[in-house]
Amino acid sequence: MREQAPTGPLAGIRVIDLTAVVLGPLATQVLADFGADVIKVEPPEGDLMRANGVSLHPGMSSIYLALNRNKRSVVLDLKQEDDAAALCALIAGADVVVHNMRVAAIERLGFGYEAVAALNPKIVYCVATGFGQDGPWRDRPAFDDIIQASCGMVGLGAIDGEAPGYMPSLIADKVCGLALANAVMAALVHRGRRGEGQYVEVPMLETMASFVLAEHMGGLSFPGSPAPAGYARLLDGGRRPVPTADGWISLLPYTGRHWSAFFEAVGREDIARAYDLSSRHQLNRHIRQLYACLAEITPTRSSADWLALCERLDIPATEICRLDDLPGHPHLEAVGLFQNSTHPTEGALRELRPATLFHKTPATLRRHAPSLGEHTQEVLREAGIAMPRALPQRQD
Repeated sequence: MREQAPTGPLAGIRVIDLTAVVLGPLATQVLADFGADVIKVEPPEGDLMRANGVSLHPGMSSIYLALNRNKRSVVLDLKQEDDAAALCALIAGADVVVHNMRVAAIERLGFGYEAVAALNPKIVYCVATGFGQDGPWRDRPAFDDIIQASCGMVGLGAIDGEAPGYMPSLIADKVCGLALANAVMAALVHRGRRGEGQYVEVPMLETMASFVLAEHMGGLSFPGSPAPAGYARLLDGGRRPVPTADGWISLLPYTGRHWSAFFEAVGREDIARAYDLSSRHQLNRHIRQLYACLAEITPTRSSADWLALCERLDIPATEICRLDDLPGHPHLEAVGLFQNSTHPTEGALRELRPATLFHKTPATLRRHAPSLGEHTQEVLREAGIAMPRALPQRQD
């Protein structure tokens, strides 16, 4: 991939990225995609996620490649005095520091907020924690599974006696990563207006509890209400993929007009007459019965037939896509979400371009995901730092 000058809305912003695994690197990749100069500072053994996923070569896994484009990698062993001094020099010329270490751990290394703010008072210092540091769980370890379970997400799948299960996606890491990126950008706006940096914390549990409860507050919204928490339309309304004569599709009659049009088209006006589909409250009250009727009808025709009917009636519907189908998805293919490039060590590579479209300050793929320490000498030279020793660089 040919390196290009950044054109995104954050061009000119420098970020010192002390994050690892998924949450932090996703956040800093958003900043990098939007034009920031993100300097990924890694220990000699590298980001743990370099080893997870599919790899052609050690240290360059599919997950690492997907989360670290548009960044520069610098290897520093922060337990070594010279390397810690080098990071101090980089921080002095930066706009943002981001990390997702435990607070006590980064304090021991000498790079807690007070120490960093002393080096650069206007720094935006943003940390992702597992649990808010003003609460009793502040020192507990936190991983995606733990947060999914603790925020109520896993419990959603255990309703009606179902066994609880984790969502097969690192949803907590990714949602909190987006929240972390948003927090950095908001703090940068404040600094632009007031000229002051600040400490920003994005706690995973609090962030995910807010995320889950957005539609599931239910009776919790009204103290003393006998109604339970949860959005019944999702939890017990039967809202799930429907069977067809040759497979499954996602079919979502959402409004009363959708339901009426569907039942009329299949010659089942009797179902529409049995319920008051003109009233949203009545529709919600009978949603379970309506979805049960839908599931009885859809096996009578093929998936293609139902999708054609729904397109004609303007009812939301789509086929069920497998992960391997996505590069050939007609819409994603047309908008060029997947792009082919050549990585200097990994060869031919398929990547996803930034999904957000800025018409005046476009976000671009301008740098490949770096090898471990690929830019150490370049970045330190820019900062006027001469390293007195060779830094270890492991890829396994």
